[in-house]
Amino acid sequence: MKKKAWAVWSGSLKDGLGSISTETGVLKEAPYGFKSRFEGGKGTNPEELIGAAHAGCFSMALSMILGNEGFTADKIETHAEVTLEKVGEGFEITASHLILTAKIPGIDQAKFDEIANKAKAGCPVSKLLNAKISLDATLTS
Repeated sequence: MKKKAWAVWSGSLKDGLGSISTETGVLKEAPYGFKSRFEGGKGTNPEELIGAAHAGCFSMALSMILGNEGFTADKIETHAEVTLEKVGEGFEITASHLILTAKIPGIDQAKFDEIANKAKAGCPVSKLLNAKISLDATLTS
């Protein structure tokens, strides 16, 4: 399986503008640039998109493992905080922190923690990132 996305950029780093698109059309020429990445301006940025991918991938992995263990979640909500830091002369994505809140009937805290950590380690996006990946998992009733 191969999925495609692309970016188009024009201009200098600080004054230029770009757009990001995906083959499904969910993102179609979504704007991004220096201001949206480093200064809180309008548009998206690579770290935000990585966070969305990581949260989505983790949530699906968690659902799969829960199903394999005989559980079905009423709700899985995952947020990802991706950290971009200056390292040496450049920048690196150094961490992705997952914040999970889930409602899963019939599961106890120990089993929930075990399954959530398996999902964190097994999610394909987790495996792709060369960064510290942490997880705060809350089971609600």
